[in-house]
Amino acid sequence: MPTTLMRYATPTTIAFFLVSLITGIALFFHVGPSAFHGIHEWLSMVLILPFVLHVWRNWKPMTKYMTGKPLLISAVVSVLASAIFFLPMGGAGGGRPPVFALSQQVLQHTPAEVAPALGMTADALTAKLTAAGYTVAPDQSLNAIAQGSGKSMMDIAGVLVARDQ
Repeated sequence: MPTTLMRYATPTTIAFFLVSLITGIALFFHVGPSAFHGIHEWLSMVLILPFVLHVWRNWKPMTKYMTGKPLLISAVVSVLASAIFFLPMGGAGGGRPPVFALSQQVLQHTPAEVAPALGMTADALTAKLTAAGYTVAPDQSLNAIAQGSGKSMMDIAGVLVARDQ
């Protein structure tokens, strides 16, 4: 492994961890720009490489951690803490924020049914979806329109709430 990579393994791990920490806290408290979501996801993925380099560089001291109980206890606590999020929290949303359940319900309806809630006519909403590249069939739900057009629920939701320029 080149010396330069090894020299930057720990500082890069720290820097990316701090970015992940700050954006994670902002996401938890629902503050900051929407870009934090992408930053948090993508740079957390990038963090994998410096983490691996950090472990490689510090392998001998790491093996001392692996022989003791602290790592085992920490791993068990982490798995149990993560498992809690898989438990059903009641309601149809399965513990997810209610806005997700609401959006899924809205997307089960046709453009004609949803248009008034968006302050539009059915024809205006159909035109907006068509202009955005969706194939709109009569009496088809917004979810079915998205799937039929090869797009996701998030894609069509973005079109629905976008302000026309």
